Amino acid sequence: MKNLVSTVLLAIAFINLSGQTSLPSFTEPALSPSGDEIAFVSGGDIWTVSSKGGEARLLVVSESFESRPLYSPDGKYIAFTSQRSGNGDVYIIRLDNGELKRLTFDDGLDEVSAWTPDSGWIFFSTTGKEISGMGDVFKVSILGGTPVLLLDEPYTNEFFANPSGDGNAIAFNARGVASRQWWRRGHSHLDESEIWIRKNNGELSKVTDRGAKSLWPMWSKDNSSIFYTSDRDGIENLWSQPLNGAAKKLTTFTNGRVLWPSMSYDGKTILFERDLTIWKYDIASTKAEPVTIIKKGSASAPLSIVSKLTNQFNEFALSPDGKKIAFIVKGEVFAVSAKDGGDAVRVTSSLQPEDDITWTGDSKSIIYSASTSSKRQLFSYSFDSRSVKQLTNSAYHNEFPFVSPDGKSLAYIRDGKELHVMDIASGTDKRLATAYFNRGAVASNSVVWSPDNKWIAFASSGVKSFRNISIVSAQGGEVRPVSFLSNSFGGNLIWAKEGKYLLYLSRQRTESGQVARIDLVPQTPLFAEERFQNLFSDPVVEPKVTPEAKPSVKKTDDAIAEKPKDKKSVTIVWEGIQQRISFLPIGLDANSITLSNDGKTLLVAAAVAGQENLYTWSLDPSAKEAPVAKQLTSTPGGKNSPVFSSDDKDVFYLEQGRIQKINIESRQAKGVDITAEVETNFLTQKSAMYQQAWEIQRDNFYDTAYHGRDWNAAGKKYAPYANGAGSPDELRRIIGLLLGELNASHSGVSAPNGSAITAAGRIGLRFESSAVEKGQLKIKSIIPLSPAAVSGNIKLGEYVVAVDDTLITSSVNYDKLLLNKIGKRVTLKISPTTSVKEARSVDLKPVNMATEKGLLYKEWVAQQRDYVHKKSNGRLGYVHMFDMSSESLNQLYFDLDAENHAREGVVVDVRNNNGGFVNAYALDVFSRKAYMTMTIRGLPSAPARTQLGQRSLELPTILLINQHSLSDAEDFTEGYKTLQLGKVVGEPTGGWIIYTSGTQLIDGSNLRLPFIRITDHEGKNMELAPRQPDIKVSRALGESGNKVDTQLDTAVKELLGDIDSNKKK
Repeated sequence: MKNLVSTVLLAIAFINLSGQTSLPSFTEPALSPSGDEIAFVSGGDIWTVSSKGGEARLLVVSESFESRPLYSPDGKYIAFTSQRSGNGDVYIIRLDNGELKRLTFDDGLDEVSAWTPDSGWIFFSTTGKEISGMGDVFKVSILGGTPVLLLDEPYTNEFFANPSGDGNAIAFNARGVASRQWWRRGHSHLDESEIWIRKNNGELSKVTDRGAKSLWPMWSKDNSSIFYTSDRDGIENLWSQPLNGAAKKLTTFTNGRVLWPSMSYDGKTILFERDLTIWKYDIASTKAEPVTIIKKGSASAPLSIVSKLTNQFNEFALSPDGKKIAFIVKGEVFAVSAKDGGDAVRVTSSLQPEDDITWTGDSKSIIYSASTSSKRQLFSYSFDSRSVKQLTNSAYHNEFPFVSPDGKSLAYIRDGKELHVMDIASGTDKRLATAYFNRGAVASNSVVWSPDNKWIAFASSGVKSFRNISIVSAQGGEVRPVSFLSNSFGGNLIWAKEGKYLLYLSRQRTESGQVARIDLVPQTPLFAEERFQNLFSDPVVEPKVTPEAKPSVKKTDDAIAEKPKDKKSVTIVWEGIQQRISFLPIGLDANSITLSNDGKTLLVAAAVAGQENLYTWSLDPSAKEAPVAKQLTSTPGGKNSPVFSSDDKDVFYLEQGRIQKINIESRQAKGVDITAEVETNFLTQKSAMYQQAWEIQRDNFYDTAYHGRDWNAAGKKYAPYANGAGSPDELRRIIGLLLGELNASHSGVSAPNGSAITAAGRIGLRFESSAVEKGQLKIKSIIPLSPAAVSGNIKLGEYVVAVDDTLITSSVNYDKLLLNKIGKRVTLKISPTTSVKEARSVDLKPVNMATEKGLLYKEWVAQQRDYVHKKSNGRLGYVHMFDMSSESLNQLYFDLDAENHAREGVVVDVRNNNGGFVNAYALDVFSRKAYMTMTIRGLPSAPARTQLGQRSLELPTILLINQHSLSDAEDFTEGYKTLQLGKVVGEPTGGWIIYTSGTQLIDGSNLRLPFIRITDHEGKNMELAPRQPDIKVSRALGESGNKVDTQLDTAVKELLGDIDSNKKK
């Protein structure tokens, strides 16, 4: 690979939050049964150290992330969760010989929580078998075999299970999301959890109520008390709760956080993680003290890796001459021949990502944005001089460069609030307009120059955040609006080549994107008669001139064949411009538009049936036929940054991280063969990733007061540990703790998309736990519509005795036998007994985890619907919304079927609804009132709204909510109450209400970004403020097993009562 990196660019700096300080993280400790050794996690590896502290030695090391190491009671093994399979599975290491063994093989995250007293089984929770992301508790034998289900309350999160020392009971956490959001400092209602005990006879009792984040239950030696962590007084501390008595706080920290505790097997000591160090609490003396640890030796820290990438490109720009392509991969800028492809030339090499690449008019330089001094600035890179020039240097972010057609000027956005223009040669800069542009990770800016370089059009947000177009002179002056639509989304501006009109995309969410046209001058028609009359016009004959002989000049690639014609001045008729807007009748859900160089063809990226492709649309006014959208591509990937080649014969675009090229005439697409050599060095990259995450929240978090937290101090607190991170996963853990300081919903960081995972096929069978513990798979239930159900040849009570000729035994894991079997034939041996001799073969085609979870959800909804019908004697209907996505909205329309419309009222259930954005549309269905009826002769009368095609229930309703009704489900609840549509029954909602976006860090890690404040009808912030029910009802654990739902019972009783009362009026 060629490298043109400038030394100037290498000097680009950023604010380092911690200077050169670097500290290791010590987390998730456990004490050995002998009490003389501690196992803990550092750098994503497992280490051990004397319980008195000192030098640590490396025990388990891999390129993946290991967590929650726990010694077996007999001291022979350590169990832990490892990401080496991609999902998070349970492993054990034998301490006397280092033998490693994998015990679980499912797709979900399997998190180790405890050992059984006899050292024979490991408790873990997994999200792989439950609806949505809820957890169930299993145990798995150290000898292998299929995991045994222990706790599986439907639609309830159960986790951190721990058996009592006598083996007669299990303490565990239930409800809330703290199992996966433990890193949050503080909590919403959604984070609050309970601690329960289940005895072996099935009896359930609650130890702690919600109201705090009470986690990691641990038994006292005599099994009379439960120890745990709680933030009930605002700071996480250790607590104890006698089974008969009052809770007591054990530690009295006023800062820092007590996390991931574990109890010694003799019941005398609790180890825990506090501020990324390990602490020890002595129960007898009530003293807590840190354990001093020094790491010796070297783990397998990722070294510099050189990769030759042919995809993962996320931005590109074609030069005006059509000969070069600039693109970005892994945050760095590269360039390559558009015709030949090949090895790309690396342009930048910095610790911060570059964005917004564009070419100058002469196709010899590129302009892009990059960070310096913690702010985005604009730079240019000249391929002639191989040098970088910084174009802006202000205390504000300068981004989104747009070069004028003559290549002399540059328009850009400053701090998301100002439109500036700069003379590229002199650097002279002026502000042209102030508007709401937005910036950074949540920006969707659009700026375009007029063909004569005299005007600039731009999209910005105005009243009620409607997004419209304005025009300003490039020399400065009055900003004039030219569109006035009441749509929230708008941009992707195009100025027609002859300068007479603008095109741009405008839409409302859930509505199709439309291409709007603004005529800058009144449009005059082109008559067919005039085209015919022009055939009789005399041709203009130019006088023949004999040129003087001139010396021959050898042409170069950059020689200009002929002098370009002067651009005609653009005329704008301001009067009546508000009325001169129209929409192109393309008939597609347009996502982006691009204009050909001759101005006659519009390229539209549009989604049809959820699949995005490119279409062409003629803009030629002299065409004989009306234009129609013609499909250009027909592949499943998204199409980004489409652009015409300089001769308009081809189109370049990004699809699934690769640059593609398709010929307009043949419609044949092929990849541009490009290779970018990227060097990834985590040791030098990690500080920049941390800095990037901190800056993104600093600049975009919805609350400028950061929920009352000192964001600068938070950044400095964790920066040394980010500098000392030993792996990307550990760095993301540290960034998670940083984000947790905000005590905000919709936050978090996750691994890059496409991380390797293993996938097991799903058949739709559930087995009796008592049989599984003996190594037998006795069928307890069959999920409706699953492969097992569809076969029609499997019955409850029968046994699976073999899978593809592998016999089921106590050491054979059923999930392992289904690895990589999705969509493939699997043969089960089904027997009425445990004997294989009586078995018959059943061929099935396994589905994936998401499909099976969807079927589980459908089964649950059907059960709730039947329950309501039974409890109301058929008088009430029932609907549930899984979330607030457009798919769930359509499902709501489907579920409000003729049967529900025939009832006297409907129970509307948004319990466990994870949110989305369609609350307003769903509310419309329930809030619309009847105003007239329509009757077709011979047919029953019908409500006018229904007859005219509008979704409207026009029946009494009641709403069900719970702790797991979050985000847009809370918006729905607020609307339901404010509009007084009916009573609300259940529990307070999650208090998890910010609208979120997302962006990527340098390595591709996904960072969530809460950036829109939501306030209620009184103007109060809804974040951390759960919506309250009118009638509070909570379900006790175990109700599902007893086929009882007290929340539904209450809803049915209340709604029927209201209906009956209204009948008497």
